Amino acid sequence: MRFRRKHKFAAEVATSSLNDIMFFLLLFFLIISTVANPNVIKLMLPKAASSQQLSKKQVTLSVDAEKRFFIDKNPIAAENLEMELKSIMKDVAEPTIVVRVDKTLAVQDLVDVLQTGAKLNIRMVMATSK
Repeated sequence: MRFRRKHKFAAEVATSSLNDIMFFLLLFFLIISTVANPNVIKLMLPKAASSQQLSKKQVTLSVDAEKRFFIDKNPIAAENLEMELKSIMKDVAEPTIVVRVDKTLAVQDLVDVLQTGAKLNIRMVMATSK
């Protein structure tokens, strides 16, 4: 009796280390994705890449975290904001005010200030940090 052996070559791929490689790749891409874009959850505003210089008379309106208003470092009441802006900008041809608002304030506080400027036809420019 003669037994025949199978001499066919069967190609095999060793996949025992494939699980380890996939785990390390997944871990690598998760770490890199959080490092590459750290502001996904935490929002830091306001910031800007470039700045613009004004050549006109510069009036600065600042609002701090306690919602206190300052025009060129002079404190004013929130109720008198419109009257003060009107008196300061009455003789200026193209009135422009630089608005500096604390980043912890709500957007509605900024919108209220911008609406006051729009009502008086004053151009408002928001100051940001680089």
